Amino acid sequence: MGHAPITHTGKPPVRLFPTKERPVRVVARNLAADELLLAHRHPWAQVTYAQDGVIQVLANQQTWFVPPLRAIWIPAGVEHEVRTLEKAQLRAIYVDEHVVPIAGDQCVVLEVSTLMRELVRTLTALDQPGSREEHLVATLLDELALAESLPMSVAMPGDKRLRALCESLLADPASHLTLHDFSRQVGASERTLARLFERELGMSFGMWRQQMRLARAAPLIASGLPLSAVAAELGYASQSAFSAMFKKTFGKSPSEFFRTS
Repeated sequence: MGHAPITHTGKPPVRLFPTKERPVRVVARNLAADELLLAHRHPWAQVTYAQDGVIQVLANQQTWFVPPLRAIWIPAGVEHEVRTLEKAQLRAIYVDEHVVPIAGDQCVVLEVSTLMRELVRTLTALDQPGSREEHLVATLLDELALAESLPMSVAMPGDKRLRALCESLLADPASHLTLHDFSRQVGASERTLARLFERELGMSFGMWRQQMRLARAAPLIASGLPLSAVAAELGYASQSAFSAMFKKTFGKSPSEFFRTS
């Protein structure tokens, strides 16, 4: 991007920590493009949700590109870093460990229902204990438990050679460089790189590139770029080829997936 992002610690005020008495708290943050919440962790779970704008989240050796009206569930204790790819109205929903609605230690991108969106909006404005907050929180936890998960993560390797390759493709998703081409750049044979993809990421190089391109589509489409331009930006031969692969993965066409009403 050509300049260092504005950084924040990501730590909320103590008064907004979730407790047994108030197990769900909502923190509103309006951030400019290219702001960074530095890597941090906390003893409660978190739902990071952008009412508009696109965010990038790094956690558990994976990268997520989270478009508007989707959210990412981050379990308690998981170190995570959040970057805004464009101006974003961010909502962090902190969930006490005693009431977590989603099991496991993996992050996941969730569909945000209209009801969930309104619950978050109301809780943000309410911010006071009482029976009304308790009812709203109970309903929000139900919505989170029932929310559909979306395959929008990009696995990132630990091996330095493979990571350099993956970061290069994240920066230039339209690249058509082959493993053979990359072998000369990163100092490992084509066979070694192929073996590393299977061992570290559990998939072939081609599968990882396809998954990465679909994840990278989120900020491009959300920014209003025409689908033909998105397809070209991601290295697809045509808009129809991109749309077919998108629908196969997400069950909806790109225009349906990013419809906000």
